[in-house]
Amino acid sequence: MNKITRRNFLENATLTCIGTGLTACLADKLVAAEEKVAFQISLAQWSLHRGFYGGTLNNLDFAKMASEDFGITAVEYVNRFFQDKVTDYKYLKEMKMRAEDHGVRSLLIMCGGEGTLGAAAKKERESAVANHLRWVEAAKFLNCHSIRVYADAEGSADEQRDRAAEGIRMLCEAAAKQEINILVENHGGLSSDGAWLASLIRQIDLPNCGTLPDFGNFNITPEQTYDRYRGIQELMPYAKGVSAKSYNFNDNGEETSIDYPRMMDIVLSSGYHGYVGIEYEGPVLSEYDGIRKSKALLERICAAASSQK
Repeated sequence: MNKITRRNFLENATLTCIGTGLTACLADKLVAAEEKVAFQISLAQWSLHRGFYGGTLNNLDFAKMASEDFGITAVEYVNRFFQDKVTDYKYLKEMKMRAEDHGVRSLLIMCGGEGTLGAAAKKERESAVANHLRWVEAAKFLNCHSIRVYADAEGSADEQRDRAAEGIRMLCEAAAKQEINILVENHGGLSSDGAWLASLIRQIDLPNCGTLPDFGNFNITPEQTYDRYRGIQELMPYAKGVSAKSYNFNDNGEETSIDYPRMMDIVLSSGYHGYVGIEYEGPVLSEYDGIRKSKALLERICAAASSQK
């Protein structure tokens, strides 16, 4: 009998799931179960957006930074930081090799600026789908399990749901051939209404369509805010990732605008034990300090939750 190692256990578990659209998500749960931790911690590239937009950071160094600077071995990319490289497979190969060299897993690509998937005009929806498909192919090449999209749409609430459902369904059907998930994030407008976004996912009703619940994005309009805890609870049944937004911390290391223990209790009570991505966005601390504070907070919550398993 062959010796069962951690590596071949996970590889076999992943191969068993291929074709379901849930491959990486199930593998994440197996990692958590095997290591007896409540969840895994990843790093969203947006946490360093000031550095990337300012030109002081290089996208090719992101995986190395995650591992060496923060001790994090799973990352979530942002397409805007390598926007012109989506079909440059020499560049993507370098990204992939650098991640592998540092033992870093590439989880997903957060996509924006690729058109409105719920546009009123069908041709615009189809164009947006085509634009996003380039990122599906890049995600597949990088061994990601998903891309993140927006549910931007036009019309009344019902029209927006129908149009976004049509556009995202087209994208999901094409992405399924690549075994890539399409994750919809609450990101302003009706998508920040948890009930509306959950109803959109149910209307699409495809196994590779899910949510990327974000702790911070619940502003429907500048004047209207959705209850973040209710929203996360509504979105977690469809989650294939979690975006742990953070802004600022008090002297005890607690996030000052989000009740993290309450939020993570909602996440874990849903049965989710995959990756929780740090997405620091605060204006006070440096990006490096904000990431470290976020990680320390999540580690304390994880330790407490894991001790109860």
